[in-house]
Amino acid sequence: MLTTTGLPPRVRPDVAGIQRRTLRLLFVTQIIGGIGVTIGVAVGALLAADLAGTAVAGVAQSAAVVGAALLAVPITRLMVSHGRRPGLAVAYLVGAAGGVLTVLAAVTRWVPLLFVGMLLFGGGSAANLQARYAAVDLAEPARRGRQLSLIVWATTIGAVAAPNFAALTDEATAGWGLPRLSGPFAFSAVAFVLTAGVLLLFLRPDPLLTARRLTTAPTDPAASTGPTDPVAPADLAASVDPGTSVGGGSVASADPVAPAGGPVVAKVGAVVSPAARTRRGAGVRTAWSVVRHRPAARLGIAAVAVGHLVMVAVMVMTPVRLHESHTDAEVLPVVGLVLSLHIAGMYALAPVVGWLTDRLGRRAVILGGAATLLAACVVAGTAGHDTVRLTLGLVLLGLGWSATMVAGSTLLSESVPTEVRPTVQGLSDLTMGLAGAGAGAASGFVMQVAGYPTLALLAAVALGPLVALALRPAPPAEPAPNRVPDEEE
Repeated sequence: MLTTTGLPPRVRPDVAGIQRRTLRLLFVTQIIGGIGVTIGVAVGALLAADLAGTAVAGVAQSAAVVGAALLAVPITRLMVSHGRRPGLAVAYLVGAAGGVLTVLAAVTRWVPLLFVGMLLFGGGSAANLQARYAAVDLAEPARRGRQLSLIVWATTIGAVAAPNFAALTDEATAGWGLPRLSGPFAFSAVAFVLTAGVLLLFLRPDPLLTARRLTTAPTDPAASTGPTDPVAPADLAASVDPGTSVGGGSVASADPVAPAGGPVVAKVGAVVSPAARTRRGAGVRTAWSVVRHRPAARLGIAAVAVGHLVMVAVMVMTPVRLHESHTDAEVLPVVGLVLSLHIAGMYALAPVVGWLTDRLGRRAVILGGAATLLAACVVAGTAGHDTVRLTLGLVLLGLGWSATMVAGSTLLSESVPTEVRPTVQGLSDLTMGLAGAGAGAASGFVMQVAGYPTLALLAAVALGPLVALALRPAPPAEPAPNRVPDEEE
């Protein structure tokens, strides 16, 4: 845990104040960005089915998931070098470009352009997902789960209402000559541009750069590398609890007793070498090497990836399932209502999930999320064309996703060294996105060949490996290594 209570007032940064401002800003931008993302999710499969057929609908929808996954790595590399602010803004702008291309694809009815547009549209999802990690850069360990979940929950306000806006935006843009189902993507593009602008202007100081200065601030200001934000004077020192892992090294050698009544200042310069700091831009292989040596990090990534896989597999084909029993005129309002309740399940109880994550432990909440996802697959898969039961299954699907996402993300973030944390978080979102993309791509074919109940059954079976991993006894705590493994390892 980082603490600065022992620092002299002239060098003590207002970490709590920075964290409060960061959370408030992320809360607002998640609302705006969540509207943009969710409107696209609500109509993406329907637009793809209209242009290319049901079998391709899942593939087109999964293109957005692939886009979010592939963007996770370059976006986190940008964050490692320049902080959270430019990384999040660039991701939203890529999403806006994808929204524009998707509208052009609908106008021209050119299916390849639709895939490109949906691929780039995933930038909005990538930004929304990465924002949760920005919420814990400066969080106290005992509150990480709650503060991460607060940003996840913020999406509720925009995302729950967004599917119901789909019909309104479609009608509003019809006067512009836009084809049916393309208007929502134009609206999403505007929302993403607005969100990027707000972040660029107001996310100052950058939480990641501030956390890095607190954990790796050298005694010699000239030794500092990388960009900085004006948080404190150049002689800022970080005070840490004895034994805390800082930048992948142990500071157990720090004297827990403040000399002459002064602060306990971590001798971080002796722990984190300049060579280690220059590897902040290390790639996926280094991130995987770090995760491979940490069972808790592996469980965190698995929880996020499997939970997302199950959710995407069932959710993306639900609008198509509803279309089987509803006319063209009524399907959009019904889909909007069902997905609104599903998204409420994903986000509305996130603060409760975060509280349980901090109180009961990360592993217990992951197991609870897996059990909820299993129940969701059973209810949705046996609902037939009963819209009420199908809605209940989608709500449970959202609750299970929330538990695996919040608990898994929290566990991952606290299980890896600070210097490679953004890259490992990018690896997690890459894995999550590819898992969801594979499920989304396969879901359309499974739906056409075997039907929706079989799709739900296969999603339930996918939970088996996660449950087995979470039930394995936790290994005894090991001291943090003194360095980050090289990519060759």
